[in-house]
Amino acid sequence: MGNIINEIKEALAVLSIPEKAEFFPKFFKTGKGEYGEGDLFLGVKVPDQRIVAKEYYSKIDLKELGELISSKYHEHRLTALFILIHKFEKTKTAKEKEEFVTFYLNNLPYVNNWDLVDSSCYKILGRYAFENRQDELLRNLSNSEEMWYKRIAVVGTMYYVKKGNFELTKEFVTYNLKHVHDLMHKANGWLLREMGQKNENELINYLNKYYKDMPRTCLRYAIEKLDEEIRQDYLKGRI
Repeated sequence: MGNIINEIKEALAVLSIPEKAEFFPKFFKTGKGEYGEGDLFLGVKVPDQRIVAKEYYSKIDLKELGELISSKYHEHRLTALFILIHKFEKTKTAKEKEEFVTFYLNNLPYVNNWDLVDSSCYKILGRYAFENRQDELLRNLSNSEEMWYKRIAVVGTMYYVKKGNFELTKEFVTYNLKHVHDLMHKANGWLLREMGQKNENELINYLNKYYKDMPRTCLRYAIEKLDEEIRQDYLKGRI
């Protein structure tokens, strides 16, 4: 097992940029009491991680991947998720897809920052739930007390939105509309905006019912792509 893991870690180490390693802890809020507290960074850019993932996804099994995704280094975990996405998208068997989803769910504690969540959840869990009519996989996470799980749930509905199915997104946004953390406000607003890109009337109808109760950040994200006059009407409460 160690050989392939060491190869991946060495490949990432070579791509490390000292300036990025210094910047990322601040960008991802790793200070005491912040949402990424204690996370460690090598300083590898995302496109470079994707290249490594593409090179190694067919060479590593899930047991080995479990070692990589549980690493204390952020880039190891994100690269592991990119590898898992490749495996999930490349397989043609339902059994393997289920195994990959189970692996993802079993390793949720390591999907613990917004980029880890947003890069992976809808491509794996959201797609699987949609294609297999297993909304409860996402609903259980939305109902969790863990903020990252709630974000996984709502961002996971991106796959539904892309398919023109909006009900689960609206359900999760409404349920967590008053969540205390701005990372949920941003996620909720983002998914509403994506819904509006697909069907503006769906967004308008939702906003007309809930916009006065939305945190300001959520509202700003949700209305970002609307015409300026309509945006101002919502921002100034004229609707």
